[in-house]
Amino acid sequence: MARTLDDVHEDIRQQVAGRAGALWDVALRLHADPEYAFAEHRAAALLTGELEGAGFTVERGTAGMPTAFVARSGEGRPAVALLLEYDALPGLGHACGHNLIAAAGLGAALAVHAVLGGSGGCVTAVGTPAEEGGGGKAVEVEAGVFDGVDAALMFHPGVYDWRRAPLTAQVQYRVAFHGRAAHPTGNPTEGVDALAALVELFNVLAVVGRRLPEASHVQGIVTHGGTATNIVPEFAEGLFGLRAATSRALDELIGQLRECAEGVARATGTRAEVERATVRYDHFRDNGVLSDRFAAHLSAAGIALTPPVPGVYLGSSDVGNVSTRVPAIHPFVAIMGEDGSDHTPEFAAAAASGRAREVLTAAAGALACTAADVLLRPDLREAAWARHRAAEAAEAGEG
Repeated sequence: MARTLDDVHEDIRQQVAGRAGALWDVALRLHADPEYAFAEHRAAALLTGELEGAGFTVERGTAGMPTAFVARSGEGRPAVALLLEYDALPGLGHACGHNLIAAAGLGAALAVHAVLGGSGGCVTAVGTPAEEGGGGKAVEVEAGVFDGVDAALMFHPGVYDWRRAPLTAQVQYRVAFHGRAAHPTGNPTEGVDALAALVELFNVLAVVGRRLPEASHVQGIVTHGGTATNIVPEFAEGLFGLRAATSRALDELIGQLRECAEGVARATGTRAEVERATVRYDHFRDNGVLSDRFAAHLSAAGIALTPPVPGVYLGSSDVGNVSTRVPAIHPFVAIMGEDGSDHTPEFAAAAASGRAREVLTAAAGALACTAADVLLRPDLREAAWARHRAAEAAEAGEG
C-alpha cells in the first residue's frame, strides 16, 4: 500500500523524537558558548558538521559572510528552506533564544532528509548570521540565496504562542551636523554650534513623534557631542533607530527625518548629513497558508497558537526581507510566561530550561511536517504562492 502524507508526518515525528536528545545537546552547546554578529564561527562549524555528517551538501561562506552557510539535500523544485539563527546578544548571551531556532531548524532538516531523502525535491538548511545586528538574511536575499525556493520556514521562542509575527520594518540612520568652532567667551558670535543643532533635532523629533501612526517611532542617541566645554562644537552626530509597521511607512518616516534635519540645519546655520547606517529590515509578511499548516502540526504536540494581539509589535527581523521574496512563516512559541520579555537575563535562562526543551522538539517536528507538506503537496505550494502574490499586489496598490 502506498505511503500517505499522514504516514510521512508520522515518520518525521519519529525521526525528530529519536533525535530529541541530540538536538537539545546542540541547543545547550550553543547556549553555553554565545557568539555575536558575523563571528559565530563555532556555532556555524557545529551546525554544518551535523548536516554534512548526515549527508547534506554544505556550502560555507555564503554571500561573502564567513559564518553563513547553505546545506542541501536533493535538488531542483519544489524547494523549501529552513532558517537557522545562531547569533547571541552581547552581554546577555542567548537572550533571544537563537540556540533553539538553530537546533529546531537543524532537527527539521535532518528529519525531512531522513524520511524523504531528497526524493520530494530539495530541502535546504540556511545558516543566517547576525540577525541581532547586521542582517545576514538581508545579505543572503540580495545574493539570490532564496531564488528558486518555494517556502522559508522558521520559528522563534518567545513569551506568546502566536501564529504569526507582528514584526516591523526598521533601519538606523546617522545624522551629523557641521558648524564652526569658536571660543564660547572670547568670540561666541563666530561659533556655529553643531551640538545645539543636534539637540534641536531631538526636540523636533519629539514633537513629530506625537503624531506618528501606530508602530512608527524614532529613538536616537548622541554618538558625538563635542570635544571640550571651552570650544563651540563644530561637529555633532546622532544615531537614530527608525521603526514602522510597514516598509512603506518606514520610507515615509525616513523622509520625515531628512526634512527635520534639513530644517534644523537651515534654522541654525549648520550643514546636515543624513545617511543610512545599517542594513534595512523590511516588515514581515506572514504567509497564512503555511502558518496554518505549522499551527496544525504544532497542535498535535499540545501547543495551540492564536493570532497576535492587535497593536502589539515584537520588534524587527531580517526575516522580513526573506518574506518579500518567498512565502515565509515566523511563528512565536512561548518558553516563559507573558510577564517576561526576551533580551533579558531571565529569557536567556529560559532558553536552556525544561520548557524550552519541550518547545524545541515540538517546533522541530512542526517545521519538518510543514516542510514535507510544501514538498509533497502542489496544491499547498500554489495556494501559498497565490497568497504571497496577492499580498504583494495589495501593497503595490497602496502606493
